[in-house]
Amino acid sequence: MRTAETVLAVIRERGKQGLPLERVYRLLFNQELYLRAYARLYPNTGAMTKGSTNETVDGMSLVKIEQIIDDLRYERFRWTPVRRVHIPKPNGKKRPLGIPTWKDKLLQEVMRSILEAYYEPQFSDHSHGFRPERGCHTALHTVQETWTGTHWFIEGDIAKYFDTINHNTLIEILSETIKDGRFLRLIRELLNAGYMEDWKFTKTLSGAPQGGVISPLLSNIYLDRFDQWVEKILIPAHTRGHRRRTNPKYQTINNKLYRMRKRGSKEGVKALVKERRKHPSTDPNDANYRRLLYIRYADDFLLGYAGTKAEAEEIKRKVKVWLGDNLKLDLSDDKTLITHATNEAARFLGYETSTYLVNDKLDALERRVNNGKIGLRVPASVIETKCARYYKNGVLMHRTDLLEDSDFSIVTRYQQEYRGLVQYYLLASNVEWFNKLHWVMQGSLLKTLAAKHKSSMMKMRQKYATTTPLETGETLNCLEVRVERENKPPLIARFGGISLRTQPLAIPNDQPYIHRNTRTELIKRLLADECELCGSREDVEVHHIRKLADLNKKGRKERPAWVKRMATRRRKTLVVCRQCHVAIHAGRPTKQKVPE
Repeated sequence: MRTAETVLAVIRERGKQGLPLERVYRLLFNQELYLRAYARLYPNTGAMTKGSTNETVDGMSLVKIEQIIDDLRYERFRWTPVRRVHIPKPNGKKRPLGIPTWKDKLLQEVMRSILEAYYEPQFSDHSHGFRPERGCHTALHTVQETWTGTHWFIEGDIAKYFDTINHNTLIEILSETIKDGRFLRLIRELLNAGYMEDWKFTKTLSGAPQGGVISPLLSNIYLDRFDQWVEKILIPAHTRGHRRRTNPKYQTINNKLYRMRKRGSKEGVKALVKERRKHPSTDPNDANYRRLLYIRYADDFLLGYAGTKAEAEEIKRKVKVWLGDNLKLDLSDDKTLITHATNEAARFLGYETSTYLVNDKLDALERRVNNGKIGLRVPASVIETKCARYYKNGVLMHRTDLLEDSDFSIVTRYQQEYRGLVQYYLLASNVEWFNKLHWVMQGSLLKTLAAKHKSSMMKMRQKYATTTPLETGETLNCLEVRVERENKPPLIARFGGISLRTQPLAIPNDQPYIHRNTRTELIKRLLADECELCGSREDVEVHHIRKLADLNKKGRKERPAWVKRMATRRRKTLVVCRQCHVAIHAGRPTKQKVPE
């Protein structure tokens, strides 16, 4: 049996060459692909979340993999309807989320790995969503570095995209390159599996369930046809001219400057050089020069256009018509806007995007700082919304939900929330605005600690205030909690200590987990096929817990052997036999290995 990496490497090579993919269904009989999928999925918190049945990753075994493969081989595998829940959106509305069963997640991950290996080399460079080594920051960095001189932004948002994907169109797109009817039928059955909400079954006549392992990739495959149309048809149709003509005002000043230098008038030259900096060297309104640029992240896309507003409106109309005719999708009228790049700011991936006007500011190399470059900014509403969470009736408040936690946990929780937001907006030119949020969150943190210890904010500040050095050599004030440990380095939790300086060249790590070629330690233990408690080799499976803190169950007089083993090794998994696994869940003593 070929290894998973060998199989995917062959598929990836066919994708690079644009060759059709045949006999895909037979690849689903490869056990190595399921072990690879299991290694990717089990660390996720969602692996312990139930779908429409009680099945989770807990109890995973080689027998389950063999059962899935056997069902697929004889074409008796059936998808289970997903469990639908609703999660809140920033605008107050709710987004439907489909939670598959563990068995379905595992098979979806295997199918996803096959399709990703094949389609990833073929995807457009303009697409950044749900792709390895790409993300929000790579998309934003591309806009910031390559969209200089943009006049208009066309903000694109597809209305209810995941709910309106046309099944027939998606299968048609897949069938152009995948020549395997059984594999395509399996995908169609997945799309038509339906969902359970309040124990009521509903058919899915269109759309791909958000929350499904394979859904993001299918959505990219679906919209890749749009990427190709924009790249090969729309952009060439609205691009002309090699470069803009010289700006007449700039050229006039240049001519005066030449004559002034010949006269030897230093004061006149200095005044003209300063006046020249106020004008662009080329004509921004050159009728013979047009540029159209494009970037997409999932169902959000942005078009940048150097031209007139009437032409930008025509581009928007063409996009709307093409999406409706070819992909059966509709642009959201409320969110698809045409924005003037200089006087207004477009919203893309949470940033305000605009074009900076030319001015007379110079950098260290005597170059103009702003010359039609793209600027990224933190929206003021982001700061205000985050700060509002820590106020009640205009008064800064402590968080009652954290009062039972340790000081270390409280500081860690505040730092995680603060750091996640700041690091996302490191590309923004006004990232220093987060000083306000830092002040508000620090006040709330000190109030929470004071309420916990029935003390004052001043005493908490004096107890935990310190400084932390940065790589740049500077130091920043922060709050720090240390937990000393015997014969081990102390545990340290800090709030603050993050430089609020723009890092335009830094790409924060927001990429998905990338599986390495080597097998994980858990897979090796599972393949050993031996209970780690009693040594039995019958009905071996894996016991999973959500987090290590679950081992410290209140009311437990003495920690069982399996708890001690997991706590000592700091593992959230334990390979056990079926009999020991049942005993663990029932709270009964498990069997132990007999000393040799």
